[in-house]
Amino acid sequence: MKSCLFALAASLVAASPAAADTILAGNLIADAGEGAMGPATIIVHDGRIVSVTPGLDGERHGEVIDWSDKTVMPGLIDMHTHLSYEPSGDYWQQATVPDEWRTIIGVKNARLTLAAGFTTVRNVGSGEHDVHALRDATAAGLVAGPRIVSGGPSMAIIGGHADVNGFLPEVNALLDKGYTCTGAVECAAKVRLKSQNGADLIKITATGGVLSQQGRGLEAHFTSEEMTSIVETADILGLKVAAHAHGARGIESAARAGVSTIEHGTYLDREAARAMRENGTALVPTLMAFKGIEEGLAANMYTPIVVPKVRQTLEVVGDNVRMALAEDVAVVFGTDSGVFPHGRNGEEFAMLVEAGMTPRDALVSATSRAAEWLGMEGEIGRIAPGMSADMIAFDGDPYADVTVLEEVDAVIERGRLHEGNAAD
Repeated sequence: MKSCLFALAASLVAASPAAADTILAGNLIADAGEGAMGPATIIVHDGRIVSVTPGLDGERHGEVIDWSDKTVMPGLIDMHTHLSYEPSGDYWQQATVPDEWRTIIGVKNARLTLAAGFTTVRNVGSGEHDVHALRDATAAGLVAGPRIVSGGPSMAIIGGHADVNGFLPEVNALLDKGYTCTGAVECAAKVRLKSQNGADLIKITATGGVLSQQGRGLEAHFTSEEMTSIVETADILGLKVAAHAHGARGIESAARAGVSTIEHGTYLDREAARAMRENGTALVPTLMAFKGIEEGLAANMYTPIVVPKVRQTLEVVGDNVRMALAEDVAVVFGTDSGVFPHGRNGEEFAMLVEAGMTPRDALVSATSRAAEWLGMEGEIGRIAPGMSADMIAFDGDPYADVTVLEEVDAVIERGRLHEGNAAD
């Protein structure tokens, strides 16, 4: 591979798209659902794939990136990240850390995420503008990072998960991001406000949560009428809704309201899974989140309010995936990075396989299926003419051992070349 290109890509600033490049792939997985096709030559122009030709002896243009000894596949997609957050039980940081600092943290985490092979992420929870700004900066190539679909702050009920909890009332009020709502009319208005302020999607906390400073359980928070209003308003604005949901009845209610994805789905049962299937709702299981909170528990990171919820959820890790598979619910890759250190996103693959997915389906969940749920199936998720030039190179066969995706040698994102985490 060209050492000069890697020297440039090692910096925090992304490389500019080349006018034309030739990529030699030793074993190409153009579509994760179809398996590997062997050696191939890929031509990229202005950040887009122009052609994919079997073999390594075809016509070449511009710089030649020699991955002839590597497996090459589409850039990975993580549907649940928190780029501007770090693992911590210090909830009081809400009162001390400004969004400007979180943007800087996000720059670091975007680079780590990209180096791990993830060229597109959906960020489902942040400050008002920290990740919106990061989204625009990575798109412009000002900093190295994935394509970002940014949701901004989550919508919550007053006093619920994602609302401010744990401080004196007057401090809670000062820290309020303005996205709690009560009743269908107010909830619709808050969706419109999020759209006005630059959100690419709507994230709601449909049930209680594990890491928030309130211990009132993990079941439903919003009423069915409120969630239906949120989904209908989002649909008018061309936005999808992602619903954080742990308890089964909260999952079922959110699915019947028409949300696009259930995030976590910890206590998914048969009735809730069937509601998801009937309404075309996918599960984003975030199994790495459970590994993250287990590590946090061992480090004595959490408050006494949080610890019982952590212990409770650790008893059922993987059951959500098994239930989804049994009821033919689509499973889409997402990790909840930020609950665990960024850059370890690829560890989710092994957890999905342990929970019952085949390696092939796990790969599909992080490529073409995730692209479909983002509404970007014509842009990302496959290596084909006309698609964005998003791809990764690594050693080994992910169909035989998905853990090979935990170490990526190199990444191309929108035609820009970067080093992978295997070089760290």
